[in-house]
Amino acid sequence: MNKYGNKTLIGATLLATLMMTGALTSCSGGAQEDAKSTGTEAEKPAGKDDGHDVHAADAKPGSAEAHSEGDGDGEHGEEESEEGVVKLTPDQIKASGIGVVAVGRGGGASTRLAGRVEPAIGGRAAIASTVTGRVERVLVAPGTAVKSNQPLVIIVSGEAATFKAAATAAAAEAEAIRLAYGRDKSLVEQGVVARQELEASRARSLAADAAASAARAQVAASGSPDSSGRVTISSPVAGVVGNVQVTPGGVVSAGTLVAEVSNPDMNELVFTAPPALATLAVPGMKLEVTGPGGSFEAEVIAAAANVMQQGGTATIRAKPISEKLPPAGSPVSAVIIADSAAEGMSVPADAVQSVDGRSVVFVAVQGGFQATPVLAGRRAGNRIEILNGLTGSERLVGANAFLLKAELAKGEAEHGH
Repeated sequence: MNKYGNKTLIGATLLATLMMTGALTSCSGGAQEDAKSTGTEAEKPAGKDDGHDVHAADAKPGSAEAHSEGDGDGEHGEEESEEGVVKLTPDQIKASGIGVVAVGRGGGASTRLAGRVEPAIGGRAAIASTVTGRVERVLVAPGTAVKSNQPLVIIVSGEAATFKAAATAAAAEAEAIRLAYGRDKSLVEQGVVARQELEASRARSLAADAAASAARAQVAASGSPDSSGRVTISSPVAGVVGNVQVTPGGVVSAGTLVAEVSNPDMNELVFTAPPALATLAVPGMKLEVTGPGGSFEAEVIAAAANVMQQGGTATIRAKPISEKLPPAGSPVSAVIIADSAAEGMSVPADAVQSVDGRSVVFVAVQGGFQATPVLAGRRAGNRIEILNGLTGSERLVGANAFLLKAELAKGEAEHGH
């Protein structure tokens, strides 16, 4: 082999050696990288997986992760303990118009009665003319407020003038006879006149006095006219003039209706009912009344059965507890509760709400209201009998309870999300 051939062989051998060395180095570096990578994985804390957080189940007891999850369970437990509570501040309660009432007593079947608003006895007057005559002046109009003994109409009557003149003449005659009796008495004492004359004179004086007294009474009954026969017709009660039946210049007869006056503050409720209810409607009993302006509560004043009337009826009179009555003549209806049980409990009908198919009431608790399931019974008027779920000492929402129902449903929806 020539020298060039040897050099070629040596170069090839050297190149092969260098290539083997590089491969070994590369393999060694890869192994080191693998070792480092393996070491890194080994050094990772237990439960870590490529940057992802550990699950609560893999966390060690006492670790921060375990404590964090434990705190979450505590918050959930607190929410469960306040389930069904609607929290409101006093200002929110006032602004929403929520009314809190006590649990009522009693319950039973109900009967609806028909009635009217009528002026009470002594609170109205139908005023008539006391004499026959001509209407000179009308001093009031419908709607005028008048006081007791206030003039309404002035009538000029010849009949009344005659009554006045007769009373004056009778008084004068009685005075003359009384003076004659005094003179006869003096003469009897002097022995000039017999005692029989004195007795006759005394009888004439007594008769004259009686005639004068009757004439004065007739004048008073005719309205106490003056010497010209003018009679002033006055109202015997204070109140408001309902209507006026006469006009100036008109002629009226004795007994003709002149005007009507009633006191609206003395109006009352009068109901017609079956006679059997007369014994149930005792004074002080509460009625739920419905009128043109809405519902209100009334109290029975008296009840009596009219057995003389065909078919037999009972009249029940009542007065409102706090509300003002509609005008006289307004139709009303009332609910009377029969066979009531004093030991039962009842609440306003608006207090009972349906939540998830259950009847609940919202009982006042610290900081808000608790939805409390109840067993509702019969309804009488605007009240519902409560058979179970309350002790009777609670205070609950009786007005606008539907607002709490809506707020409760809203809170449950947010909790579900």
